[in-house]
Amino acid sequence: MINIGKKIRSLRNQHHISQETLAESMGVSCQAVSKWETGAAAPDISLLPALACFFDVSTDELLDYNRFANEKKITEIRDRAYALRREHPEEAEKILREGLKSFPGNEMLLNNLLYTLPAERSDEAENLCKALIETAQDDEVKFDALRILAKIYSANGQKDLCADTLERIPELYFTKLQLVALLLNGDASMNAAQKQLFLDFESMINMLSVTKDRLIEKNERAEAKTWCNFAAGILEAILKERAAGFLSEAFVSLCENAMQEFQL
Repeated sequence: MINIGKKIRSLRNQHHISQETLAESMGVSCQAVSKWETGAAAPDISLLPALACFFDVSTDELLDYNRFANEKKITEIRDRAYALRREHPEEAEKILREGLKSFPGNEMLLNNLLYTLPAERSDEAENLCKALIETAQDDEVKFDALRILAKIYSANGQKDLCADTLERIPELYFTKLQLVALLLNGDASMNAAQKQLFLDFESMINMLSVTKDRLIEKNERAEAKTWCNFAAGILEAILKERAAGFLSEAFVSLCENAMQEFQL
């Protein structure tokens, strides 16, 4: 087990910081810091990103191990949790939290943990998002945390904070999947094209739904009905091809669920 206490003490001494100063910055007691450093207790995993940020190091450096050495184990934990995330989020959360005991502060596991937290625990999700935004070394994790944080603010009616958060996400007009599909060959190109196709179609459905909702808000129901008919026509045409067998189960499910969205 990683002795994080020794690393905290080393970093604290290196930066000439007292236990009192560190405790105050982390919102804990001086006794808690002392217990960390003696190995009598360990900091809560939610504090690891803040500790890394405080000492201006990555969470990997804070935990004093090479993140690549355990990449396979971490990926396996993530994949097990991902398989359960939609239908059994509580089980997925349990798997991730167990994984974080072995790999505390790991960005991939913390990022996936966000997806398992229910709406009633939005405060916990908000704090985790903020920590990842400040400390994540992987831009994909950081931008995903910004996206989820914006969704939390929107759901809570905090539209100004939502807008400010969205401004921190860069606007990109291409994706890695698009480039792989267009620039490579063989299975790599094909697999990327299929994934991008699903994402693009899902995005189109979402934007049609948003258009419909905004028109209804403006009491322009006739125009909204036109857009609903347009969307339903696309979905019906696609679902007619389900018997051909080339549409994935996820694609069919997306279309079937979307059909209900455009019934006015």
